[in-house]
Amino acid sequence: MSIIKQYIEAGISEKVYDFGEKALAPLKERFEKIEKTAELNQLKVLNAMRKNRVDAACFNISTGYGYNDLGRDKIERVYADTFHTEAALVRPQIVCGTHALAVALSANLLPGDELLSPVGKPYDTLEEVIGIRDSKCSLKEYGVSYRQVELLSNGDFDYENIKKAINEKTKLITIQRSKGYQVRPTLSVERIGELISFIKKIKPDVVVMVDNCYGEFVEEREPSDVGADMVVGSLIKNPGGGLAPIGGYICGKKEYIDRCAYRLSAPGLGQEVGASLGVMQSFYQGFFLAPTVVASAEKGAIFAAAIYEKLGFKAVPSSWEERYDVIQAIELKSAEGMSAFCKGIQKSAPVDSYVTPVPGDMPGYDSQVIMAAGAFVQGSSIELSADGPLREPYAVYFQGGLTWYHAKIGVLASLQEMVNAGLVKL
Repeated sequence: MSIIKQYIEAGISEKVYDFGEKALAPLKERFEKIEKTAELNQLKVLNAMRKNRVDAACFNISTGYGYNDLGRDKIERVYADTFHTEAALVRPQIVCGTHALAVALSANLLPGDELLSPVGKPYDTLEEVIGIRDSKCSLKEYGVSYRQVELLSNGDFDYENIKKAINEKTKLITIQRSKGYQVRPTLSVERIGELISFIKKIKPDVVVMVDNCYGEFVEEREPSDVGADMVVGSLIKNPGGGLAPIGGYICGKKEYIDRCAYRLSAPGLGQEVGASLGVMQSFYQGFFLAPTVVASAEKGAIFAAAIYEKLGFKAVPSSWEERYDVIQAIELKSAEGMSAFCKGIQKSAPVDSYVTPVPGDMPGYDSQVIMAAGAFVQGSSIELSADGPLREPYAVYFQGGLTWYHAKIGVLASLQEMVNAGLVKL
């Protein structure tokens, strides 16, 4: 059977397929560059695993307290060596990226301290963690104050007001690498390094934490290579490689990671406890595959940008700009456009492909959100997915794809649904 017939069987017309092939043709050079970065990052991960003598015993199951869990202890050394940090906390007890960030923040901020974001408002789910929106057990409730400095209209850092905002109470500075639900540029590692250098000159002892979600392995360096004291992320995003069923990581200086471990378990226990419960093989294998999986997701994001730019929609970043994470924002101009796009992504899923995504209320969000995510691991953003809050500018955030081919199919299916709904003409 020809590939065209297979696409038609998948509900994608020959006209849509041809449109996609024309958009794909100029992207070859971009894709080759992505492959080179993946090759370098693959070497980093492999060398860390070899250095730490990973073996089959690392995949054994521990239960209860999890004392002397060899696999758990070694995966943390593998992460620390890959991210070039003194220590790491990599645990299935960390349930998501928001949880990892909450642990890092609450462990290293005390009553009377102040948290500063020099890159504007953080991701929606952190608003309640911080106390921007009132919530029980927020940092605000425990006496931690918060302030933020908006980015300038062109996306640059407002260095003048950042300097003014840093004061004697400023204990920790959080930098969100990815755009979240904002149509603003993702921060490159280079720009993050420049910001950290500026901050450290003003207050050398301030703790700088980078929310690294969606950015791991996109570049040759990580924020920990340019001065970040902690980098934090989720294992059901980039570093889990689509195999980790749960978990999060915090890498950084030992004194801060020790505090995170005490906050996650209990004072006096720290990293000594925490059973791996049989997930270690997926943690290791997912991390090993992560550089190539991330490369596939990047290709899919660039392809989506190229497709929708040709149709007159705004893509952030554009198909020709450098990428610093796997998220592709596309402004679809209407709630109907978001629904059609997400419908196509859902139809392309290996799991729950028959489900139609509809907007709904989500914990941690102040707007209704539509989500398309037929994933092997629930909520895994490194698998093919698309989501966004139903509010101006009606931007859908597309990400993931364990393989480039699946990402390509998903993008074409989203376009087919846009065509079917009469929202675009080819």
